Amino acid sequence: MRAPSALPTDVGKPWVPPVVSGAPATAATRRTDWSRALPFVGPVVLFIVWDLVVRLGFIKPILLPPPLAALGALVNGLAGGPLLGDFAVTVWRTVQAFLIAAVLGMPLGVLLGSNERAYRSVEFLIDFFRSTPSSALIPLFLMIFGVSDINKVAIAAFGALLIVVFNSAYGVINARKQRVMAARVMGATRWQVFRDVLLWESLQPSFVGLRSAVSMALVIVIVAEMFIGADSGLGNRIINAQQVMNVKDMYASILAAGALGYALNVLFLVVERRIVHWSGR
Repeated sequence: MRAPSALPTDVGKPWVPPVVSGAPATAATRRTDWSRALPFVGPVVLFIVWDLVVRLGFIKPILLPPPLAALGALVNGLAGGPLLGDFAVTVWRTVQAFLIAAVLGMPLGVLLGSNERAYRSVEFLIDFFRSTPSSALIPLFLMIFGVSDINKVAIAAFGALLIVVFNSAYGVINARKQRVMAARVMGATRWQVFRDVLLWESLQPSFVGLRSAVSMALVIVIVAEMFIGADSGLGNRIINAQQVMNVKDMYASILAAGALGYALNVLFLVVERRIVHWSGR
């Protein structure tokens, strides 16, 4: 009598189709590939609409040049043209204002946030001046600093400083109570709680404040260059080109200012992800 053959070990298990090499990409893969191009859709649509508006005569070229003409003026200006010098001046003023705001604002905000009574005593002043348009303070800074580069840097630093102080203090005040309580239960002193818990908890909102502050500094610097007797900078270039109806140069300067603001924002996002890598965990 023949011995019964061994029973298969996969009886009752669901059948799984074999994997065939070279199979077509799944829908999820195709969506991933298309998603890489999504950031370029908006700019392409904008330039197409811009070009159509000019070609169809909805806006005269004397007021709105074709996009290729504006981009050509931008590239030529930044490739060693006079636009490059004004671009560098605006960058330097913005960096100066931002560094002043960051160096003074972050420690001040953390210290105020660690003492809630101290923060509440100046909260109205911070919110009041933070809500006041910086352009409204231009006459005050003119009287204090006169018509000079110091004026432009000072008013931009003041506007950015308030944002940094507010966000840094907010981060400390709203630190997770569980971590503070755990540190105290483990016997940490007030200095150790401040150094090991509150300071780290404030980093994420502080970086949000720094990112907003650098954008604010750039905006104020350009506005100050337009209206406070500047002889250089993107703001001065924009207003001068507008007065003589040099629209290609005006739009090129506007695009340069927008590119600068976008680059600064992306730079701070990259730095924030590297330093505050635990955020959201």
